[in-house]
Amino acid sequence: MIKICCDPGHGGNDSGAVYKGRKEKDDNLAIGKAVAKELRRHGVIVDETRTGDKTVSLKERSNLENKGSYDYFISFHRNAFKPEQAKGVETYTYLNAGVKAKGLAAKIQAALVGIGFTNRGVKEANFHVLRETKAPAVLVEIGFIDNTGDNQLFDTKREEIIKAISKAILSQLGIKYVEAQPRPPTGKTLYQVMAGSYAVRENAQRQVERLKKAGFDATIMIFRP
Repeated sequence: MIKICCDPGHGGNDSGAVYKGRKEKDDNLAIGKAVAKELRRHGVIVDETRTGDKTVSLKERSNLENKGSYDYFISFHRNAFKPEQAKGVETYTYLNAGVKAKGLAAKIQAALVGIGFTNRGVKEANFHVLRETKAPAVLVEIGFIDNTGDNQLFDTKREEIIKAISKAILSQLGIKYVEAQPRPPTGKTLYQVMAGSYAVRENAQRQVERLKKAGFDATIMIFRP
């Protein structure tokens, strides 16, 4: 049973970085909630440190994580420096982090660079949410909120960002990303057909191959009761 803790940074009385009325806490929450939704769609259990505009202390965030048995802890943020003087994405792990944290950080970083953000690299830091959490932890800074170009990327490619981060996390978990099924037109109902459930993945894969040879679109969906 795979469990992830998603942590949208700041919130409530803590706005995070602010630039021209734009607040980091809002961007963090929007991306964090959307990624959590995508992970759940793939059968991953996800807990969130906040799901609304609520003040949550650093200690409360790490305490929540430490109460559960999570495979990874992922904190979402946006960066800031001096207006219009810095840009790009960077992903952090704790000092001398393990292989799992470094692997996830590298995947997230590469995914966001692929969208068009400047590559500032995977780095180490002594951040509370990286130091005080038990699970392998990463903190991603999705561009600079005080850079117009990064904000344009964040806004115009929001769905790509959500998908890229989700795919990176799922890849680290060994789960294949499956495109969401299109919603049926209003007033119409679509019916999905299942062609069996299998306890052994190899058996499921053989069934998929048989269906594809017969001309049917087929993929493996993971369900964890």
